[in-house]
Amino acid sequence: MTFPRARKGRLGYDIDEVEEFLEDARRAYTADHPDATLVNADSIRTTAFSMRKSGYSTTHVDAALERLEDAFAAREREREIAQLGEEGWYAQARETAQAILDRSVRPAGKRFQRVSILTVGYSVRDVDAFADRIAGYFQSGEALTPEDVRTVAFRPQRGGYREAQVDLLLDTVTRVMLAVR
Repeated sequence: MTFPRARKGRLGYDIDEVEEFLEDARRAYTADHPDATLVNADSIRTTAFSMRKSGYSTTHVDAALERLEDAFAAREREREIAQLGEEGWYAQARETAQAILDRSVRPAGKRFQRVSILTVGYSVRDVDAFADRIAGYFQSGEALTPEDVRTVAFRPQRGGYREAQVDLLLDTVTRVMLAVR
């Protein structure tokens, strides 16, 4: 057994799905041509498993996925540096970081598209507060970790920010943070 099971009476991740994903990740990591695989740091970050009784402990699997994402990101960074050269790679990372910062410092309440008042989105106040933390990280090196970004949760709000836009920014922040480690 790869991971401990969820405590009795609790749901955990579907064991077969987790094992299949881990096998795909092993093959992708050792592949001669990793561009041909479907598993990369981004896909690991967005992976989801079905919940089942007596499944794997979500805490243990999530921690393993974070380590796996870190390993894939480091390998992807090495390959990009080999392809673009260190200077080209840093220029690309700086450009992405600047785009994140530009979005993060927009006026409060106007950083992302809003959903209609009849639709639930992310809390504008919560997202703006976290965007301020992101801006602080990129502007002055304030404390923020990939774990902080991966686990941030926003309250729902009618007429709030469009979730897909916020999630895309968070994924990009994580990608940049892992790339420059």
